[in-house]
Amino acid sequence: MGTGNTSEPTDFTRLPSPMYLLLSQLSLMDLTLTSSVVPKMAANFFSGRRGISLLACGTQIFVSLTVAISECILITLMCFDRYVAICHPLRYPVLVSPRECSRMAAASWAAGALTSLGHTAFTLHFRICSPREIPHFFCEVMAVLRIVCEDTSSYEKAVVVTSIFVLLLPLSFILSSYLLILLAILRMNSPEGRSKALATCSSHLCVVGLYFGPGMFIYMRPGSVKTPRLNQGLFLFETVLTPLLNPLAYSLRNKEVLSALKKLMKKTSVLQLRGRNFMIS
Repeated sequence: MGTGNTSEPTDFTRLPSPMYLLLSQLSLMDLTLTSSVVPKMAANFFSGRRGISLLACGTQIFVSLTVAISECILITLMCFDRYVAICHPLRYPVLVSPRECSRMAAASWAAGALTSLGHTAFTLHFRICSPREIPHFFCEVMAVLRIVCEDTSSYEKAVVVTSIFVLLLPLSFILSSYLLILLAILRMNSPEGRSKALATCSSHLCVVGLYFGPGMFIYMRPGSVKTPRLNQGLFLFETVLTPLLNPLAYSLRNKEVLSALKKLMKKTSVLQLRGRNFMIS
């Protein structure tokens, strides 16, 4: 990774930045995405009621789309972190400082929110036909467009164009950056250095695959093959399984994060034990 901290961290607040600032934002985005979909989905499943208000539907569209776009931008910026750390290590403290990482995170959220606001407002302005049944387990732009009474072909093309900018351009940047990273690794004389450099990139590449794979299948397939059942499966992977797999692919493979997690759990257990002893006495 880009920075190093020789002392063993004692909790998450002492993990070295700036790379963990970006990682914390990725975790926050995953948590926000899951929280915007799973609670309502679970409530509908257990109660048997499958209704949702227009306001709640719009909120789901806005939040899920904001997080999806913001996460795409953030993952791309995390690739920039790897590129600078391996190809320009001496310039890392300047180019990827904590202040710059804060700006990256803020820019990711802002770009996602602005883009999502436009799509949400435009989607909800269409007149919805009866029966108002969405062929999905949550409100999503393309699913809502399937039940409107107007011709949405032009807007669907705009969604595809947006997906090209949101998915293909960042993915092209990521692949180009990793090509330069690979060339830099091959020029390293030390086998240990090459192994360490590859290890710093493997987790990020796993996250890239988990995010961009389902995203490209969802938004960049021909309309004729966009069956509701297939879309539901892809969105289930994107909104539920990917946030669960990201910690395994990224955070929990990092020794410093594991060390901090173990210490935090140990500290919590000690505090709980002390509280029980106090109550008994």
